Amino acid sequence: MAMIQVLDPHVADLIAAGEVVERPASVAKELMENAIDAGASAVTVEIAHGGMTFLRVTDDGKGIPAGELKTAFLRHATSKLRTAYDLEAIGTLGFRGEALAAIAAVSRVEVMSRTADSPLGASLCLEGGQPGEVEEAGCPLGTTMVVRDLFFNTPARLKFMKKDAAEGASVFAVVQRTALSHPEISVKFIRDGKQELLTPGDGQLQSAVYAVLGRDLALGFDPVSGSGEDIQVTGFVSKPTCCRASRNWQFFFVNGRQIKSRLLMAALEEAYANQKMVGKFPGCVLHLSMKASGVDVNVHPAKTEVKFSREREVFHAVYHTVLSALEGGRTRPAADLTRASVPAQPVQTAPAAPQAVRMPVSDAVRPTVAAPRVPPVLHAAAAVPRPAPSPSRFPQPAQCEGKEKPRVERRPCPEAVDKNVDNVDNLPNAVDIPAAQAQPTPEPPDSPVQEDLSLPQQPWRVAGEVLNTYLIVEQGDKVILIDKHAAHERMNFDRMKAEGYDPMSQTLLTPVVCHLPPEEQAVLLANLPLLEEFGFAAEEFGGGSILVRQAPFDVAVGEVEPTLSEIAQKLLSTGRADPAAARDELLHTMACKAAIKGGWKTSPQELEKVAQAVLSGQVKFCPHGRPVAIELTRSQLEKQFKRA
Repeated sequence: MAMIQVLDPHVADLIAAGEVVERPASVAKELMENAIDAGASAVTVEIAHGGMTFLRVTDDGKGIPAGELKTAFLRHATSKLRTAYDLEAIGTLGFRGEALAAIAAVSRVEVMSRTADSPLGASLCLEGGQPGEVEEAGCPLGTTMVVRDLFFNTPARLKFMKKDAAEGASVFAVVQRTALSHPEISVKFIRDGKQELLTPGDGQLQSAVYAVLGRDLALGFDPVSGSGEDIQVTGFVSKPTCCRASRNWQFFFVNGRQIKSRLLMAALEEAYANQKMVGKFPGCVLHLSMKASGVDVNVHPAKTEVKFSREREVFHAVYHTVLSALEGGRTRPAADLTRASVPAQPVQTAPAAPQAVRMPVSDAVRPTVAAPRVPPVLHAAAAVPRPAPSPSRFPQPAQCEGKEKPRVERRPCPEAVDKNVDNVDNLPNAVDIPAAQAQPTPEPPDSPVQEDLSLPQQPWRVAGEVLNTYLIVEQGDKVILIDKHAAHERMNFDRMKAEGYDPMSQTLLTPVVCHLPPEEQAVLLANLPLLEEFGFAAEEFGGGSILVRQAPFDVAVGEVEPTLSEIAQKLLSTGRADPAAARDELLHTMACKAAIKGGWKTSPQELEKVAQAVLSGQVKFCPHGRPVAIELTRSQLEKQFKRA
């Protein structure tokens, strides 16, 4: 057994640095927090090559006296704590005294600082944690930290670093979160000589949200404010119609500290229950103000996780604040008819809706209130292009008219039946398909589960469709329910997989500007050839956005940004580990976009093709593994009606 001995101080510093400094973004976070604790009103972050070779943070705070420069880089040296009692109510972002020592241990550091009572500043250089001599230097009030050649003395850490674009995106994300956490501070971010962010620092959270997230996202947020049990909740939450495909736009802050909290995330999303689309997530910028003694920030080296002393009260404060804002702002979305290319024709005046008649609850027949009749121009088959599967979550540039071939959709009138809409209602809704040989099949077990539907042995017919989503197919003594979207998605995926995906793309007259989180933007820009293969022509647009000039025909203009966000998430999760799996995931996405959508009116011919694919056994599950059909036997139905 090896002899036990005390580690060399330098090795111990390298180990400690690994807990605090994971990547350039960690350095930026620690240095910006120090600047905020020093009372800065303006902070500038500059990086080159993703922050690996150069990262500079400049602030106009109180500065560090010349005699304390070397002390500041010693482990556990801090000006923010004095006794153990101070840990019970931490009011600063930094407090451990480990950040500067950890950063200096794995890089080359230069620091210049001047206090208000000194006419000259002081400078100090460190390499691998070893300090040089403190020298006089002319510099403005505040502190400038320059970190070069991160991990130059720990080559093992370098191989875990990502490309410069990805590392730079992570630094940008840290800067964005810091700007949102302290709107009273003007934050500037410069990457490779280009300014990408500047917040006004006027103390208004709305101004910071606008500068960091962009105009389109900011317009999708509503203000919230509430308090209770010594907890105050303020900020902004997204409208239910503007929820996104991921949680990347959820920002939580406690006493000015950016944190990750499953508790707050659950409270937020619980408030949106039954108010947002399935698979979408609300965005937020929420600030919680509470007593410092009510939150423990000393539970994680990176200080991004906290522990609340009264979790129930915190949950309720967030939940009720957000819910009150959502319920108070319930209005009908305004109709957007600007993108539809509708030929000029006379519009009939809609008659006024009849008054609802108040009737006793005990009446046997529930009264039906007739809805106002929609003018024919809004639902005529020849006039309305097929809409996107879901409304755009955020405002998008209008699609060029005439570039996308409109797909015909038949929408029912709000009244029971409107025979004047078009003549499609006159088509038969059930088609008999004779099988090659009619042979009896054994009765399946009495459970509505997904079955292995082999080649049809009996004639079948499409008996109809319910909820514009599920086909009803009758075959012998069985009733088969088919999810048309899931089945058609699988048909598309199998075809694309076998024949190759050769999308029909459209050049957009008005390019779409997509505002994405830095990580998503970086992975998309790193995979531009793959995007071109899938029909997108995109380029970096600056300011944390991507400009899309071309998109697949199957992707509506309002769905360009959500689709790219979904693609980015899949590339982030699978792209680096398994390129083939990532390509399949992208095929899933494009197959879904091109598939018949639930809720859309579909022609009988299309329904027949879907039913044929399912009943022949060609399609059994959607690309995500969900069943596409279930069976009900005559005996199961008769049991439900007490006939058996």
